[in-house]
Amino acid sequence: MIAIESVRVSLDDAMQAAVQALLAAGVPAENAHLQADLLIDAEARGLPSHGLLRLPRVIERIRNRVADPVAIGRISWRGDALASVDGQNGLGPVVGVHALDAISERCSNGAGVAAAAVRSCNHLGMLAWYARRIADRGQVCIAMTTSEALMHPYGGRIAMVGSNPIAIGVPAQPRPLVFDMATSLVSMGKIHDHANRKAQLAPGWALDEDGEETVDAERAKRGSIAPFGGAKGYGLGLAFEVLVTALTGAALGRDVVGTLDSIHPSNKGDVFIVAEAGFGEAVSEYLAAVRTSPPVDPANPVRAPGDSSDVRRDRAATEGITLPGALWDEICTLPLNF
Repeated sequence: MIAIESVRVSLDDAMQAAVQALLAAGVPAENAHLQADLLIDAEARGLPSHGLLRLPRVIERIRNRVADPVAIGRISWRGDALASVDGQNGLGPVVGVHALDAISERCSNGAGVAAAAVRSCNHLGMLAWYARRIADRGQVCIAMTTSEALMHPYGGRIAMVGSNPIAIGVPAQPRPLVFDMATSLVSMGKIHDHANRKAQLAPGWALDEDGEETVDAERAKRGSIAPFGGAKGYGLGLAFEVLVTALTGAALGRDVVGTLDSIHPSNKGDVFIVAEAGFGEAVSEYLAAVRTSPPVDPANPVRAPGDSSDVRRDRAATEGITLPGALWDEICTLPLNF
C-alpha cells in the first residue's frame, strides 16, 4: 500500500476525530473540546507546529500519567488581584481557560486588572488562542509561557533559554489586535513539523548537537534554535524566563521538562494578565490608519498582526486543512490504541 502524502480534512471532521481520541483517553467532553479547539485553530491559522501534530503526544502523556485529563487547576489568591494556580498536571488549554476565566471575572468585578501565575500545567500551545478569547470579551490580555531550554544565548552554542513566547490581545473593531511571537527565530514545534514533513530548514534557524549551524531538522531537534533579532531576542527570552519564574516558582533553563517529551511532569511556568480596556474607538481608528497606510507593493496592503491568521482561518472554514497523511491516519486510530 502506498501511503497518502497529504490529505485535506474539514474542520468539523478534524474536530470530531480529535475529540474522539481525547474522549477515548479519558478526557471529559468539555476538556476534550477545549484541547481539540486549540489544536485545530492552530492548524486553521497556518501554524501546524502547534496543531494536530501535538495530539498524539497529549494522548501519550495521559497514558503515561504525567498529564491529568480531568484536572482544571486549583486557584488561590495572593492578594486581591494575583491568582496562584496549581495546574495539577492538567491539560494546558483546560487549566489556562480556568485561570483566565477567574481573573477575567475578578477584573469585571472591580479590580480592573488581575493576573494568574500558573505552575504544574501542561503545554499551553498557541498563546494567541488565549489572548483572542479574552480580547473578544472586551478585555486586554497578555499571555506568557516558558519552555525547555531550546534557544542558544546570543553568541552561545548550546540551548540555555526557552523559546518563551508572548501574546497580546487588544479589543478593537472590526476585530481585535492579536500578536503572538516566540523569542526564538522559530519555534521548536516548527522544527518538529519540518522533521515530520522531511523538509529542510532555512539557514540560520538552528544549531546541531555539536553547536554547528544545520538545515537538517532531525539534527536541529537535538541541538538549539536561534534567538530572533540576535541579542534583542535573547534578552527578551531571558527576561521573560526569569519574570515568569519569579511569579510562578517554575523551573529555569535546562531544568525545564515536560512540553516536548512524554515522560516528565511539566514544570514550566505560565503567566496571564487581564485588564479592563478603555479607549477602544481610538485603538480601532489607529489600526484602520495602519492598514490603509501606503504599502510597498500595492497588491499587498499593510496588515496588522493577526490579520493574515484570520484570513487563513476563514479560508479553512470552507476549504478545510491539509494534513500529512501519516498524521491523519495516526489521529484516526488513536482511539483504538489507548
